[in-house]
Amino acid sequence: MLDIDSSASDIWGDETDWEALALSSAQTAVKFSPYSNFTDHPVSFALSIKLAEDAEVRALNRDYRHKDKPTNVLSFPMVQPDLLSSLSNSDDGEVLLGDIILAHETCAREAAEKGISIADHAQHLIVHGTLHILGYDHGNDDEARVMENLEIKALASMGLPNPYSDHDISTEES
Repeated sequence: MLDIDSSASDIWGDETDWEALALSSAQTAVKFSPYSNFTDHPVSFALSIKLAEDAEVRALNRDYRHKDKPTNVLSFPMVQPDLLSSLSNSDDGEVLLGDIILAHETCAREAAEKGISIADHAQHLIVHGTLHILGYDHGNDDEARVMENLEIKALASMGLPNPYSDHDISTEES
């Protein structure tokens, strides 16, 4: 079972059900990954998603990544990627996958620049962050292609456009 705990600071507003959005976005990302069995497994796979303000994300980015600036999303995996496939054998009852945190002002600015709603952009960033939790990265072109293709497929299933349409992405995974 995928157990997602989410919270949103007041700055995110109440016009969107942010908890439902976080849940569906993370579930969709997992569904399109090789770990789709996490959603219906008897072990609880826990993921925390926090929708915060830029100041909080900036502090985390400074403290953990040594970059003193806000960023749109941070992911803090708690399981090494090479151990993810063996998690279904866990007898602990719960596996803590990690934490995802989004920065409101940065997300709002990026959404405005892209001409999309902040909710749509947040969905993309939660999918992106969840894939980081599941061991995906975009440190080189091959890794980026695989990760971005998963994001594109997940977002399309939610009715959202390809966020990478402005640059060339292969439609086949490596």
